[in-house]
Amino acid sequence: MIQQIGKELELRKDYLPDRNLETIYFGGGTPSLLTEEEIGNLFNTISKHFTIAPNAEVTIETNPDDLNEDKLSFLSNYFNRLSIGIQSFYEPHLRYMNRAHSAKEARTSVLQAQDAGFNNISIDLIYGISHPNHSVWENDLQTAIQLNIQHLSSYCLTIEPGTVFGTWLRKNKILEAPDDFSARQFEYLIQYASQSGFQQYEISNFCKPGLYSRHNSSYWQGKAYLGLGPSAHSFNGTSRQFNVAHNKKYMDALLLNKLPFEHEELSKKDCINEYIMTGIRTIWGINVKHIQEHLGYPFEEQLKKIAVLQKEGFVNYNEDCISLTVKGKLIADKITRDLFLIKDI
Repeated sequence: MIQQIGKELELRKDYLPDRNLETIYFGGGTPSLLTEEEIGNLFNTISKHFTIAPNAEVTIETNPDDLNEDKLSFLSNYFNRLSIGIQSFYEPHLRYMNRAHSAKEARTSVLQAQDAGFNNISIDLIYGISHPNHSVWENDLQTAIQLNIQHLSSYCLTIEPGTVFGTWLRKNKILEAPDDFSARQFEYLIQYASQSGFQQYEISNFCKPGLYSRHNSSYWQGKAYLGLGPSAHSFNGTSRQFNVAHNKKYMDALLLNKLPFEHEELSKKDCINEYIMTGIRTIWGINVKHIQEHLGYPFEEQLKKIAVLQKEGFVNYNEDCISLTVKGKLIADKITRDLFLIKDI
């Protein structure tokens, strides 16, 4: 697979308009299972076709049970940012989510990463797990802050039909947390993170000052990016590409020097809706002048809706920038849908 990813990079080296890489992200699946040789080979291939900026943010996603002192030592030679999928520090919730690591391993992974020299560590936590009270969630957040992390990504547990959780819910093996229970935990997350010196720069993401994820922020700000490997997505500003998800089909195509992807040209309406969908979730919000002058749409109907939302306390609208209030963040998806363009332009 590593050879095929390198081959894809060679075939797509001209996709990005800028050969100077400001961010690199090893994510999806379990990239921390790669050997030092495999990671070194990938970086050698990247360096053949691109320049890595001296201050580039270089991130790898990891699981606590994949990390040890030796692994972290060689990872620190390639990466300056670590994302650890902890999810919870509470043992029963880890078992509930079928996580392979223990609560002890969750804590130890952060401490060992710090000992290895990582000073930009992000962890993932899940809230909205059914429980008699909020004590577990409060303890999870307190533990995270006490570990002196720099970044926190936090998501509400969603139970979808067709998943294991969906089947368990249908058979009454688990309970789904009420919406007001999850909303209260989200509000506590915002409050506690702010009190602890973290800035909520995107609905699900919090950071110490200046340490937001530059890579993920590029997605939300509509910048071009190149994704490599099965299921990877790419975006160049006007179109998207989606690599085939099937591993064998992906590898077989590249053995024939073919690129296994689907292509989608974005209409003007698509570009505006994507800008709304991603921008409204961030601290930077959506800029009306950008939509009017650069994307070429008057935005008049949406501004009428914005006026109502502002009056009801769901959005802030200052100096052409529209952003969500704490109250608005609770219904962000609904607000986004309300602002979408319906007709092609």
